[in-house]
Amino acid sequence: MSISKSHCEGKNNPLLQYVLNHSMREHPVLKKLRLRTMEDSWSIMMVACEQSQFMANLAKLIKTKKALEIGVYTGYNTLNMALALPDDGVVVACDIKDDFPNIGKPFWKEAGVENKIDLRIQPALKTLDDLLKSGEAETFDFVFIDADKENYDNYFEKSLQLLRKGGIIAIDNVLWGGKVINPQADDIETVAIDKLNKKLHRDIRISLSMLTVGDGLTLAIKL
Repeated sequence: MSISKSHCEGKNNPLLQYVLNHSMREHPVLKKLRLRTMEDSWSIMMVACEQSQFMANLAKLIKTKKALEIGVYTGYNTLNMALALPDDGVVVACDIKDDFPNIGKPFWKEAGVENKIDLRIQPALKTLDDLLKSGEAETFDFVFIDADKENYDNYFEKSLQLLRKGGIIAIDNVLWGGKVINPQADDIETVAIDKLNKKLHRDIRISLSMLTVGDGLTLAIKL
């Protein structure tokens, strides 16, 4: 039991393809990066294009100028977010290695938004701590968490400190292919996601929605 991304199992879902055919407005460079990413053996990690567009629209809705992305992969969503921001906006993009982001960099440049993307290659928790130490608490408008699942709770807590009131934290893979329904004790990733899902449901610091888009997307709005 799982929710599908449009470029994975969702390719065979006519209803999901109908959604794409009647709602996607993909920037031409975004499309080029998506197709390039699909050539990679790890393309399942890419954010579904329909989810990425939804988050970009959310960022516009709350007038995001400062965004944080934890987990970049090839930078498809990074590019979408940068395109959604005003000229003086910035996306602080966190990844542990530059192998995959290097795939996206030429496309960021081609789209004319490379100046909006601040790529930090180091453990994301170190970047979050650096941002807090430099006095950037409560200055971010939008955060997207899509990295190693064992650290999801740590990423959420530090992101909440960096987020302004009314800002949004979007958390990817919260349904984790349906495995969250019955997590196995030795499945560390699934246990971590399920634990965070349960915690957020009780968290009075946020308002909350969990959506069945992509592999599950939680939106936490800071109160």
